[in-house]
Amino acid sequence: MESQRSAHAQNVRRHFKKETMTTKKHTKKEIPLFSKIVVNVGVGKMRNISQFDEKVLPAIKEELKIITGQQPSIRKARQSISTFKIRQGDVVGLQITLRGKRMMDYFTRLVTIALPRVRDFRGLPLSNVDGHGILNLGVREQTVFPEIVAEKSFYPFGVQTTVVPKKSMEREAAIELYRSLGVPLRRSEKE
Repeated sequence: MESQRSAHAQNVRRHFKKETMTTKKHTKKEIPLFSKIVVNVGVGKMRNISQFDEKVLPAIKEELKIITGQQPSIRKARQSISTFKIRQGDVVGLQITLRGKRMMDYFTRLVTIALPRVRDFRGLPLSNVDGHGILNLGVREQTVFPEIVAEKSFYPFGVQTTVVPKKSMEREAAIELYRSLGVPLRRSEKE
């Protein structure tokens, strides 16, 4: 993992030195890297499963802890919504904010191992990158991560990942950054 992470960092530095270096004042601190990665899991629909609080929620928390290396925090509903059968205070999701070494380890595993294991994967659409350079992507099942054994995982859940760069950047620059890091983005919007 350490060699992959350092290879990613060297690749980013090399890319931005070629593209943006116009003066000798360009330093390593100016190279935009990630500020944080936020991992979310929605568990609202799973509330109907019997013994949700005793068995299902702890199992999901444990699998998320295995995937990210960090304990998830519980997100509760702020208000009751009768249409969705949600009461104020019900658990509706789990969230983890990754920074530093854990963030880069998770990103490397996501790009190099988990995304290629997704069935019928043809790359991420360019619409996943917004105007500020933030990358949003979702995986339908947690079993694409190599740490999770499919036979022992009884409750499938999707994982939403948001990658936030340190500096806000234009969409095209962000797409180039993600491609240089090995994120499998499609070539055009229509693919």
